[in-house]
Amino acid sequence: MSFTLATWNINSVRLREGLVSRLLTDEAPDVLCLQECKSPVEKMPLQAFAALGYTHCVARGQKGYNGVAILSKLPLRDAGHHDWCGKGDARHVAAALENGVVIHNFYVPAGGDKPDREINEKFGHKLDFLTEMRYRFHGERPERQILVGDLNIAPREDDVWSHKQLLKVVSHTPVEVEHLGEAQDAGKWVDVTRADIPEGRLYSWWSYRSPDWNAADKGRRLDHVWATPDIAGAAHSSRILRDARGWEQPSDHAPVFATFDVDV
Repeated sequence: MSFTLATWNINSVRLREGLVSRLLTDEAPDVLCLQECKSPVEKMPLQAFAALGYTHCVARGQKGYNGVAILSKLPLRDAGHHDWCGKGDARHVAAALENGVVIHNFYVPAGGDKPDREINEKFGHKLDFLTEMRYRFHGERPERQILVGDLNIAPREDDVWSHKQLLKVVSHTPVEVEHLGEAQDAGKWVDVTRADIPEGRLYSWWSYRSPDWNAADKGRRLDHVWATPDIAGAAHSSRILRDARGWEQPSDHAPVFATFDVDV
């Protein structure tokens, strides 16, 4: 038995309901984790997704900002959430499958434009968020867990179109990469995507500012699938659905997939 999971920053689930439905119909992952839903839960188009077979959902919403949701064809229960940095933001939700695997869906703060916490409060918030993740994972030592989401950091040199040119650009600065690495190490999380695809450039986000994103191909891998070591070896078939970035009125992110051979 196995299940396929996808993660996607949808940049407004109400505006892009049709794109979510297209993904659910064409790709049919068992579980889809969405970030930046930008909607209270009661206004998310969950009935439309239930009609496609995704009758199980755990979500946290927020009007106009943030928002995370886990849609599933498989039964799951709400496994709670954590209020990172105590700001009341809807940036995390967790769900447990019947097999005991817990899925965490994260939307890490983007961090603004200036990589300096002294002049940019948003950057400081991002670093504090990652530090809190590190401390929490270190204390919990998670097992049988999967962590996905828009982590808003491209950690490797081949996760960006130009390592040299982006060293001082938020999402690829050394301090962000260090903070993300410390959070990953604290929970002993395995980067499933890169375990599957260890070599070559790999992107999941292309800026709206590029007039021809596909030709320019100035991407970054901001969206991630991690797993604890006890189940990371059961993961395979990782891929990024680049074509979705070219759909009509798209999100600037593309969905990331992985399959886990774990009984459900």
